[in-house]
Amino acid sequence: MEKADRLYLKSLLETPSPTGCETSVAALVRERLAESATEIQTNVMGSVHASLEGCGSGPSVMLAAHMDEIGLMVHYISDDGFLSVSAVGGVDAAILPGLRVDVHTQSGVLRGVVGRKPIHLIKADERKTVTPIDQLVIDLGLPAKKVKKLVRVGDEITFGVGFERFGKNMAVSRAFDDKCGVWVGTRVLETLKAAGQAKGDFVFAATVQEEIGVRGGETSAFGVHPDVGLAFDVTHATDYPGIEQAKFGKIVCGEGPVIARGPNINPLVFQRLVAAAEAEGIPYQIEAEPGVTGTDARAIQMQHGGIPTGLVSVPLRYMHTPTEVICLTDLENTVKLITRFVLDLDETACFVPGMEETPDKKGK
Repeated sequence: MEKADRLYLKSLLETPSPTGCETSVAALVRERLAESATEIQTNVMGSVHASLEGCGSGPSVMLAAHMDEIGLMVHYISDDGFLSVSAVGGVDAAILPGLRVDVHTQSGVLRGVVGRKPIHLIKADERKTVTPIDQLVIDLGLPAKKVKKLVRVGDEITFGVGFERFGKNMAVSRAFDDKCGVWVGTRVLETLKAAGQAKGDFVFAATVQEEIGVRGGETSAFGVHPDVGLAFDVTHATDYPGIEQAKFGKIVCGEGPVIARGPNINPLVFQRLVAAAEAEGIPYQIEAEPGVTGTDARAIQMQHGGIPTGLVSVPLRYMHTPTEVICLTDLENTVKLITRFVLDLDETACFVPGMEETPDKKGK
């Protein structure tokens, strides 16, 4: 990965964007794509739509990736100046005690720590259970009067960690879910621009509020109304101890992008994604999704009369923790895969299952 691209990824990851507060990351996307995109719009939800005009009559494509990250929200400030919080998105209470966090206020960012009684003061039977979020507090190290002046109910909180490379081509950070997708979408648009543009229009939708129900993906898909929709997200790597592969499938960091297959996925989009990976000579993995996916693909597929939809992911270890881990090579290969998929589309592309053109049908 080029240094400039790696620094952009780092800036995306370390710019706070808890669900409902994605404006700072949205500004990064608009700034990065200002010279590459034909047009950039931001809708009333806050999702960014960066468009690249096509050079022919191929189908239009929308690639969606969400900008929001999980976090916490202040719902009570005690008389002693400690914060009680609620989860924003799928936060595991087990990972919170002892964590450093950032509280985002109107006056700026305040460093806090998630407090819990030390093990010495916890009864033996209580040590075996996870302390619920509503029994944890955040300590800002400030007098109560100062806390009440600076912090308001509804202020959001993010994990106080950032991006770091480690191992071989690996990286760890909070919020790879799904800011690595924002990076992929940006790079796909830039790569298409450098390649002379696709035949049809391309829109990268950096969406909001995925973590509380794919809300940005739904409104973007309705507003853009593309001929073909792709969602990019992370998926669970199953290549570390404790994960039952017979139950969850075999998904390995470093073995390429993951192409989903199932009823949420148009079968012809799936076939074209596989063909694109093979044409580029990049490794890929297939994941079974027997129901709806927990991604923007769920929302895209159901808009208007139905939009043919695909889902591409990268393997992610330790999802929804402060130490999410990915392989950077998987990100680069995903850009190649999606770019090739888009460039291969032309006016003959058909996505109606059972109605695609085959050699036998051509001969009739």
